[in-house]
Parts: sequence; structure tokens; C-alpha cells
Amino acid sequence: MDIVFRGARVVDGTGAPAYRADVGVRDGRVAAIGDRLDGRRVVEADGRVLAPGFIDMHSHSDLQVLANPDHLAKVSQGVTTEVLGQDGLSYAPVDDDVLAVLRAQLAGWNDDPPGFDWNWRSVGEYLDRLDRGIAVNAAYLVPQGTLRMLCVGYDDRPATDAESNRMRELLARSLREGALGMSSGLTYTPGMYADTAELTGLCRVVGELGGFYSPHHRSYGAGALEAYAEMVRVSRDSGCPLHLAHATMNFEVNRGRAGELLDLLDRAIADGADITLDTYPYLPGATYLSALLPSWAGEGGPAATLARLSDPATRERIRVEIEETGSDGCHGVPVDWDTIEINGVREPANAHLVGSSVAESARRAGRPPAELYFDVLRSERLGTSCLMHVGHEDNVRAIMRHPAHTGGSDGLLVGDRPHPRAWGTFPRYLARYVRDLGVLGLEECVAHLTGRAARRLRLADRGLVREGYAADLVLFDPDTVADTATFDEPRQAAAGITHVVVNGVPVLDDGRRTDALPGHSLRNPRSHP
Repeated sequence: MDIVFRGARVVDGTGAPAYRADVGVRDGRVAAIGDRLDGRRVVEADGRVLAPGFIDMHSHSDLQVLANPDHLAKVSQGVTTEVLGQDGLSYAPVDDDVLAVLRAQLAGWNDDPPGFDWNWRSVGEYLDRLDRGIAVNAAYLVPQGTLRMLCVGYDDRPATDAESNRMRELLARSLREGALGMSSGLTYTPGMYADTAELTGLCRVVGELGGFYSPHHRSYGAGALEAYAEMVRVSRDSGCPLHLAHATMNFEVNRGRAGELLDLLDRAIADGADITLDTYPYLPGATYLSALLPSWAGEGGPAATLARLSDPATRERIRVEIEETGSDGCHGVPVDWDTIEINGVREPANAHLVGSSVAESARRAGRPPAELYFDVLRSERLGTSCLMHVGHEDNVRAIMRHPAHTGGSDGLLVGDRPHPRAWGTFPRYLARYVRDLGVLGLEECVAHLTGRAARRLRLADRGLVREGYAADLVLFDPDTVADTATFDEPRQAAAGITHVVVNGVPVLDDGRRTDALPGHSLRNPRSHP
């Protein structure tokens, strides 16, 4: 064997009870599970848990996995596979013009690294770039908003028949190049301009080519249940499996209402629907600050948005929608500026805003919060990130118990003080919700984070500790595993996770990052070489 984990407490990803065994790895695979195995390298597990590597079902590492290849945020918490291309907005497929817009629009999510080599345009070329060597494995979803940019533009209108056909053709090509499905961001422009029929037509293509649909739906606030129901209809009418991204019920209007969502999903599943979901184990959300704008303010792209923010009459119209009516960008809920915390800026002159809510900064400046908000967006060219303190603990716990649940960090890796979920999601599940609170049992939680996620991704040889499976493994101490990342100090590696193996190669060895880059793209089985 190349590596033997001796005397491990194997939690295999199925949900079955743990058992003690040696696990041997050879040629990138789990080669043997038994007693008294020998190998060139022996790791004495001493009863620590050996589990499949965790699968981050909702990741925003699209650029950072390439720009910062050590990728310690994910490696240190035991992640061995990430799903990229989320929320309907990412960098493939693109042309030169669309790429330029996306680099500006998504700077608050992914940064826009100076000197970065954007040497791809298609999904296949992006996956080829990943295959040069990355820290963990990565799968990709075709972003529906990006398709709309390419084929329709930035206008709030229905797609023509010709535009719809072009989107479906480009989607099919991208799936054949290796994408595992399609994502949407239906509170982000321009993806939010698509109606139900347009989404259903795209999802038919996804289902036919063996993929799944992962929407950030139209509302997590007012109208959340209606938004979930629309996605269930799209799945049913298209025949496409559905995976609900960061599925929760946020804002005060949804306090204690998780049971209503779960009832909706259980009824659909009982009727034969193929539905899964992911969540992160935190209350605040994170996005870019301009996402709060009403959809019409984003029509035409970032330059048009900035022009509107320079016009006093238009600013007042936007203010009314954000503060009084509840903009669709803010999930139909009038904004509470005390809950919106700026956590990342591009301009040094705005660094003093980081760590404070918009309301706090406005009080210090003696200005109305909406005016400060507009001026920040203008000076930052829309590149500001924020936290939204809008979650509810009872909803988080109820949803993570559901058998269709998987784990996703939704982690943004850039900014001055990114959300700690980028570094802490998976150890937090194991520490807070397994060990401390008992919301989930250990074996059940590991199954949520590994085997169930692999089934949704249709990864036939990953997600379990089983002979013949890819050796994506994590070794941790269940008594000491913990998330150490906080909102004040978010870039902190997990405690209690000592070894992580990707495709049989150690990327975390006795708590230290190796220089290995053994990850690669995980492609749709129906893709063509």
C-alpha cells in the first residue's frame, strides 16, 4: 500500500455504524479495508475517525482555486470536492465582452486578480484549466445568468425563440464538455429576468443530458415558499432533478417556518420528485452589496447601474423600493440597514467601513444610510461584499435534519473579513451540531456531507470509504474537531483535522499543508473528450 490508516474508526459515508479497521490506499484508490495492513507509509489513526472527504455542494472558489492553489480554506476543513459555477453567475461559457462584465460584477465574490491568466472561454476549456492541477477535485454547473448575458444581454424582457434556442444549444454543449448541471441566481441580474417557461426549457436539456438543476431561487424572504414551489414545478415539468442551493428561510417574516418548506418538499418527494438541498451551519448570509438593488436598476449591466446611482431622482426611486417597499434584490423585504454589514471593499479609502453595518457607518458619518450605501457602490464600482444577518437558528437546525440535506459552504474566499463559513462549515457541523448539540449523529452527519452529496452528483466511485473507490479521505478527532474561524478572524484553519487525502495523495499531512495539487475536474459521464 502507498498509505495505511491503521486502527481507524471508519465512518464510511453510508450512515451505517462506525467500525474499527485499517484502510489501505494504493494508486489513488482505497485498495483494502481490513486488519494488519502494511504500507510504505503508516498513519496511526488511534481510533480517530476516517471518513470520505467532504463534498462542498455550494462553493465560490471558481477563481481562487486557481489563483491561490494551496487552497488552505477548503483543504484544512477536509473538503476534497467542490461544486463551482454557482448562483447563475460564473466565468464559463463566455466571450470577451461578457467576461469583462462578469469580472466587474463578481469582484465582490471572487476578486479580480491582477495579472490573472483568463485563458479559457468555454466550459471545456475551464475544466481543462482545472486539470492542470488543483488542490481538490471540482465539478462545474453551467450558470444560467451567464447564458442569458451571452444570448439575450442585460435587458429585463422575455427571450425570443431564437435566443432561447441559442441558450439551450450552448447549455447542451457545455454539459457535453463536462458540466454536471445548471445553476441559477434568480435574485441576481440578468438571470432573474428569466420566467418560469424559460427555466423549464433549459432544465429539459439538463435532465436529458444527465444533469441536475441547482437554483438560488427568487426569494429567501417574503414569498420564499412561493419561490420554492416554482422550482419544484420547474423540476416536475422538465423532468430534471432539483438541488436547492443554500435552502433556508430567512428574514423575520420566516422565523420558525422551516416546517412549511419541508412539508412542501416532502409532498413533492412522495409524488416522485428527485429533490435534494444544501445548507451552511450559520445564521448570516453573504453576497455582494449591490445585490440589494431592485432588478430594474441592474438592467443593461454594471455601467448602466452606476449611471443610475449618479442620478438623484433615480436614487430616490431605488431608496423607496429598498427601504419601504422591499426590492426583489432584497427578497421582497424592506431592508434593515442594521443587518447589512460591509465585510469587503476594493478601495483603501473605504476600509473604515469594514466590520460595521451600513446603519452604524451612516450614524458615524451623520448621513442617511441609503445615501451612504449608494456612494459606496459608486466608489467601489459595485465591487463591495457584505454579510446579511437575517437567519434563524430553529430553521437552520430543522432543515439540516432532513434526509435530502447535504452540506455547502457558500463560502467567499476574498475580502477583508469574509464570512467564516468559507473556512469553517464542515468542522462546524461536526463540532456544534454533532458533538455539542446532538442535532445529528456522527454517522448521519458524515453521510450528509459525503455519500448523499456524491449520489446527487452521480459520482459512482466517490463519497464512501469502500474498496475500489477513489481515495478522497479525511482523518479527524471527533472530540477536538472544531471550527476556529470567526467573523472577526475568519481565515482560521480547523482544529482536530490532521490528514486529508485527495485521489490518494496527501494534501494535509499531520496538520500541515503539503505542496501537492492532485485534484482535477469531475466531468459529466455523458461528456465527450
